[in-house]
Amino acid sequence: MLAYQPLIQTIHTSFNYQVDVLRLDKLHQSITGNKWFKLKYNLQNAIDNNLQTVITFGGAYSNHIAATASACKLFGLKCIGIIRGDESELLNTTLQKAKENGMLLEFISRNTYLKKNEQAFNNYLQNKYGQHYLIPEGGNNLEGALGCQEIIKPEWNYDYILCACGTATTFTGIIASAKNTVIVGISVLKGENKLPFEVKKLLNKLNLKTNFIINGNEELYKSELNNNCILSDYSFNGYANYYKPLIDFKNQFETKYKIPLDYIYTNKLFFASFDLIQKEKFKKKSKILIIHSGGLQGNIGFEERFRNKFT
Repeated sequence: MLAYQPLIQTIHTSFNYQVDVLRLDKLHQSITGNKWFKLKYNLQNAIDNNLQTVITFGGAYSNHIAATASACKLFGLKCIGIIRGDESELLNTTLQKAKENGMLLEFISRNTYLKKNEQAFNNYLQNKYGQHYLIPEGGNNLEGALGCQEIIKPEWNYDYILCACGTATTFTGIIASAKNTVIVGISVLKGENKLPFEVKKLLNKLNLKTNFIINGNEELYKSELNNNCILSDYSFNGYANYYKPLIDFKNQFETKYKIPLDYIYTNKLFFASFDLIQKEKFKKKSKILIIHSGGLQGNIGFEERFRNKFT
């Protein structure tokens, strides 16, 4: 298994705050960011149970798909990716790299993809591919949360930890491991914030009871953030859509701090973090840790998709 040697970079120190960045994007060249932690115990289970085939799910630009393909190649496992949407004659960079790393790609319709967790689809996978180990989309399961507990070291002393949330598996693992710390998740998904309910399910599986606010946006009405919560006010145009003010922020941030961001997760995370600091939502003299969860491989695909807007 990969060795974890955390790299923490301080980007701001003032009388009121110290802001550090945990550079998970530096963990591995291709199994980047939080993806390794989500995959770690899933892959170990597959190996321990002599299951040589791993099946997982994702979209055409999925960081999870890219990381799973690389990890399975590293550990000598056969890998199958069930991809949401129609197949294109010309694969994007994410899927091309996954294929080069040995992943067999199967494309299914979006309607079928919605039924991927139903027994009928599980039977289909069993009949077609035989015995296999199934990893849910984004590594969102108990094993994923257990791995994400290891992101935070027990000797670290932060008042706040912030992370981006797509499935909230990382958020759950951090809540489970970080004590006496307020954990703030920034949802990248537009619409109703259902992630807190997913967190509750995972926390129950971990047999943990913790202080957690279901309606995280209630915290924004207070003068300070005092409880673990997920905020949904920073999703802007949605999961993987173009929003010029975010692009402008990304360019300014990268120029100033020399830290690359991805368009979908960390860009929104750092925008939100800086906005919360500006609005003084953190206690004075706080130590704040922002988790850079990687995802940089998806930038090329994002720029290809919105090529006309970048010209």
